[in-house]
Amino acid sequence: MSDAGGAVPGTSTGDVMSVALLDALFSQSAVGLHVLDTELRVERANPLSDAVDADQIVGLHFTEAYWFDDPARAELLLRGVLESGLPVLDQVIRGRLSRAPGPSHSLRITLHRLDDPMGRPLGVLAAVVDINEREKARARADCLTAVRREVGHSLDVAATCEGLVAALVPRFAGFAVVEVVDEVLRGSPPPVGPLGPEVPVRRAAQRGPGGDGMAGDMRRLPERTPFALAVTDLRPRLSQLGPDTPWLASDPDSARMTEVSGAHSLIVVPLKLHGAVLGLVSLYRFRGTEPYDENDVALALTAAAHAALSIENARRYERDHVIASTVQRRLLPPHDHARVAVETAHILLPGRNSGCWFDTVGLSGARTALIIGNVEGHGLQTAITMGQLRTVIHALAGLDLEPDEVLARLNDTADRLARERRSLPPGDSLHNQSLTATCMYAVYDPFARTCTVARAGHPAPVAVGPDGSPVVLDVPEGPPLFSDDSAPFATATVRLDEGSVLAFLTGSLLPDTRSVARVREALAFPDRPLRQLCDAIVYSLPAGARPDGAALLLARTGVVPPDRVATWELAHDRTTPAMARTLVRDRLEGWNLDEETIEATELIVSELITNAVRYGTPPLQLRLLLDRTLTCEVHDTSPMAPNLRHARTLDEGGRGLFIVSQLATHWGTRYGAEGKALWTEQEVPAPEGGSRAG
Repeated sequence: MSDAGGAVPGTSTGDVMSVALLDALFSQSAVGLHVLDTELRVERANPLSDAVDADQIVGLHFTEAYWFDDPARAELLLRGVLESGLPVLDQVIRGRLSRAPGPSHSLRITLHRLDDPMGRPLGVLAAVVDINEREKARARADCLTAVRREVGHSLDVAATCEGLVAALVPRFAGFAVVEVVDEVLRGSPPPVGPLGPEVPVRRAAQRGPGGDGMAGDMRRLPERTPFALAVTDLRPRLSQLGPDTPWLASDPDSARMTEVSGAHSLIVVPLKLHGAVLGLVSLYRFRGTEPYDENDVALALTAAAHAALSIENARRYERDHVIASTVQRRLLPPHDHARVAVETAHILLPGRNSGCWFDTVGLSGARTALIIGNVEGHGLQTAITMGQLRTVIHALAGLDLEPDEVLARLNDTADRLARERRSLPPGDSLHNQSLTATCMYAVYDPFARTCTVARAGHPAPVAVGPDGSPVVLDVPEGPPLFSDDSAPFATATVRLDEGSVLAFLTGSLLPDTRSVARVREALAFPDRPLRQLCDAIVYSLPAGARPDGAALLLARTGVVPPDRVATWELAHDRTTPAMARTLVRDRLEGWNLDEETIEATELIVSELITNAVRYGTPPLQLRLLLDRTLTCEVHDTSPMAPNLRHARTLDEGGRGLFIVSQLATHWGTRYGAEGKALWTEQEVPAPEGGSRAG
């Protein structure tokens, strides 16, 4: 064969193909191949890990090249193949490359003896495949199968909890603890979340080494720890443990257990059902095992949900809830609603006070109202008063009033509620109970990048810039609600850079003079997820602080994305409505909106522009904003607002705003220092098969 054919003089085609095959296998195979001599030393390899070069393990004994959890077993397998010539296929053993970082993985090993033409052994070919992720997925599936097999077949709460830890250890955790609310073990209805720090929980079951407690032990959950937070917002907590873990200082028992046992990873999952807290499950992993990840959290949630349902059935759950806690929970927003230019997160700490509340309300012009308040007291009547104030402030927010005006009108409502209480018969228990409440109302405008704040006896907000530096918010303090002080409310406006974080807190989260500094320190990393910042503020509370019910609302400021807004400065003449219709159609077609919406918007804009040209004063501005709804705004400098008229049959005019009101879902007028804005909102259908163009 010629050189062009690829053969080397003096060699056969078979030899050339063999060499090429070996080179391809050792350079391109996804399987770790290792050629071992009769002393089981590595002669040639393509290691399993990209982090380790093949030359680093050549010459090493195979059990030195790989650190196996059971090196004696690995040695036995290798010697058996070398002596008998029988292959070993698909044996799973735990280990890792000796020079690769990290914990042991599940490795599938296949061994074949290599013989010379006379049948004498030359060594062993070891093929190694990392099946760690596959094994982890299989182990998770096996664990869930075990949970379903062990849990749910008994009407005894303790037996159900024992079945849960038996299913989880050692398949999923090195040490597992199930703690159940003490009253639930006694047959009482479970408390509605959040779970208060005064509520005792009893260790119903545990398995595995590491814990110094015993089943039956009772405790109250340490505040500002993953255990307390998990039963506060009913969300799981994943925590990596070590000497520098901040919350361990609040929980000496967990700190001691972590140090003694070598626990390095923790998942805390609440046992919850229909908003009620039955207890919590704590799962630990120790040295030599991989730390928990988010996939493990999902499994823990599924296992906990199954166990909670079984505990509920065993206790023969009755549907009587603590009325005051239920009322408060139902009145507060269940989720952090997404806004186009503001990201929010909240946390509600439990306590006897059932009157703290928070809210976010979307306003016209992509603005957002941020609200927090607190009615002093506890019990059902406190929660009812909180619900009344919250309902009123929602209605006032829709009127596009300035924050000080909102609080002034809210205070009028508070005065009426106080008079109603005083008018109750003297024998009524509420007759002599005074009312006290605080509130803060802020409006963030993403176009002006300003936040305007007014407060009625409430602590001022705390703010940091996008770089973590403090932002001064000097907000004048108005009188509390229900007070006899008739002083007017005042506002303060501050400009905020994109990415700034605002913290709105009830007073019990600010127990001493260093409280504001601690909150700023917790917010010093504003790029972190807001949920983590909420937790950090709770962790920062001093050891002796015991908030008797508290609310925290965080907001990260943003701007409206440029591809979601269009603004035009228009001439103040009679040709402007036609030009505006053309501009609107072009923009809405670019947003891929349907023809019906485009035609309705053209008509709305035409009527609003015509009205502004006829009755308003220049300059004239048109703005379109696309979010969950389509907003149209027409700005002019006239302070006079048009009125909706119901024209008679023969009238030639007066139908403009009536048409607008029929086409728009919401509409209104917003006043400012430089004039007014007429705005409308329309529902827009969701795009089919993709996103809208920018």
